[in-house]
Amino acid sequence: MDYVNNYYTATANPHTPWPQLNDSIQCDVCVIGGGFTGLSSALYLTEAGYDVVLLEAAHIGYGASGRNGGQVVNSYSRDVDVIEQRYGKEIAQLLGSMMFEGAGVIRDRIDRYTIDCDYHPGGIFAALNKRQFQQLKAQHKRWQAYGNHEMELLGEVGIRREIGSERYVGGLLDHRGGHLHPLNLALGEAEAIRRHGGRIYEKSPVTAVIYGAPHQIQTTQGHVAAKYVIFAGNAYLAPHLEPRLTRLSIPCGSQIVTSEPLSADKALTLLPNNYCVEDCNYLLDYFRLTADNRLLYGGGVIYGAKEPDDIAALIRPKLLKTFPQLADISFDYAWSGNFLLTLSRMPQIGRLENGVYYVQGDSGHGVTFTHLAGKLVSEAIGGQPARFDAFARLPHLPFPGGRRLSAPLTAIGAAWYSLRDRLGV
Repeated sequence: MDYVNNYYTATANPHTPWPQLNDSIQCDVCVIGGGFTGLSSALYLTEAGYDVVLLEAAHIGYGASGRNGGQVVNSYSRDVDVIEQRYGKEIAQLLGSMMFEGAGVIRDRIDRYTIDCDYHPGGIFAALNKRQFQQLKAQHKRWQAYGNHEMELLGEVGIRREIGSERYVGGLLDHRGGHLHPLNLALGEAEAIRRHGGRIYEKSPVTAVIYGAPHQIQTTQGHVAAKYVIFAGNAYLAPHLEPRLTRLSIPCGSQIVTSEPLSADKALTLLPNNYCVEDCNYLLDYFRLTADNRLLYGGGVIYGAKEPDDIAALIRPKLLKTFPQLADISFDYAWSGNFLLTLSRMPQIGRLENGVYYVQGDSGHGVTFTHLAGKLVSEAIGGQPARFDAFARLPHLPFPGGRRLSAPLTAIGAAWYSLRDRLGV
């Protein structure tokens, strides 16, 4: 499978491709999946001296990691107040102590390996009504309590100073968030793995995993024997490969457009300080400027990940509701990509067998959590599993009705929350 045509592939950094696996090899750790989860895990482990093989069915960053909105958003898809209500104060404190770590990992990787991926600090949560702004005020206090003191509450004057739209009543600016070119970050991390001696194979889909000592991983053209295995396929994990994982989640599609290049003056009228933005709706919109002054705008969710017929037609009304002054804007790129949704909206990590680990279901917060998750898996393999186990202890519940019924049932629930957003209640 080749990359899906989009803005990121068109502006990807030049890189040496990785070979296909056509041999029988051995290693300490075999990572299945070449997105952020697999890359983060592999990089931490190669840095620690493990012999690592990473297998990717298509290309590095082919899935969500190379197609997302490029926003570095802290916390999880459910914030610490919900975590405490569901799982108790101790778990909330453990997970809360890590919720800003993923973004720090990203910045460290960029600096340490000089990865050119257009990173720019600062992200805004934008409130569309007074109820959402009150929720942002509460979030501000929670995040301060967990150590993030690099935030600003924005009232009506402040939000209009940062976003050239009359749609929002307030916002929360997180200077520890930001935005970047996700595919170039993935490619840079892959190069760092190669520099540490890790072996990466593209176009090497895994067809079977036989658990044992060692574990046997079969690809279409090759074979790997490994002491440890990490499943890191997320929404692109083949359902037959490990049904115990795929039954716990559903893939969902998100759509993004990228405009023609804007003049520097026009770009400045939209986002004067070049912060990225996501609104506070249940089915949220998100947008930012690219390095070459295009407006990148995404929004909406298609449960079950069915490919829409006309992505631009879906996104244009959302964009114009935010920026009506862009009525004549044209789109140079429009694409779709899948993320993996869990019933709890919390990530699922754990063990399947002795030495077999998995990470999946970031539920829309994958850019930061995947980088934290790679660190947690490496800690667990290295004999320090406490932080990994804090997540592994969370209940991982299947969707009612399985994948066949989960998409329509989830869509019905989302429609209810979307109605509440529109009514502002």
